[in-house]
Formats: sequence, structure tokens, C-alpha cells
Amino acid sequence: MRTTVAARGTLPADEAWERYADLDAWPRWAPQITGVTAPARRLVPGLEGVVRAAGVVHVPFTVLAVDETARTWTWRVRVGPVQLVLQHGVESDGAGSRTWLVTDGPALVVAPYTPVAFVALHSLVRP
Repeated sequence: MRTTVAARGTLPADEAWERYADLDAWPRWAPQITGVTAPARRLVPGLEGVVRAAGVVHVPFTVLAVDETARTWTWRVRVGPVQLVLQHGVESDGAGSRTWLVTDGPALVVAPYTPVAFVALHSLVRP
């Protein structure tokens, strides 16, 4: 299954991108994330780590691609045998920004994750 969600907000695109690029910022805008363990604190291709969701679920990830200039990045996450590929982007939208997410994976996981992602994306682009 593939879903696409997007959000617009008043935060400038460069600031919204920094919220993505800085792993330590993730829990501040994504309510489902309580922490990130990784050997680097900034998105780079090949980075592997673990996202802690709701403090109890540990989700291994690999960053597949990062384009700082285009403000896009892609990663793969695994929950047991289930794999999702998530493509993220931030673009300027007037004085603010627009962010989007394309999620590919099994419907059983993608469908319930989509509203959670929608809430997080709105937080990402708001001061």
C-alpha cells in the first residue's frame, strides 16, 4: 500500500528541514517518537539506528538517501518482518513551508500509521 500525506505551516522551509536533519529534534515534533539511537545525530545516507516509539517499541532503520539541497530524504524501517519505506520532503510555501510523506508497505501497518504521520507533519511545519 502507498499513502501520501502533506501539511502546510508557517515555519520557514529551512527550519523545518533542520527538524528532520537533526535526529535529536525528532521527539519535539513527532509525538510518537520518544528517542533515536544512532552513531550520528544528523541524517546521512547509510545511517543505521533505532527509533523508540511510545517509549516501548524499538524500530530499526536505515537512511537510504538524503538530499540536503532538495530537502528530501528516504529511509527504511522494520518492525519484526514488516518493512516500510518512507520518503520525506520539505519545500517553501510562501513565507512558510509544506512537508510531505510517501509511505510504502503492508496496508496493515501503513493504514494505521498514516493519521499518526499526519499529526507529526503538522507539528514539523509549525513554530
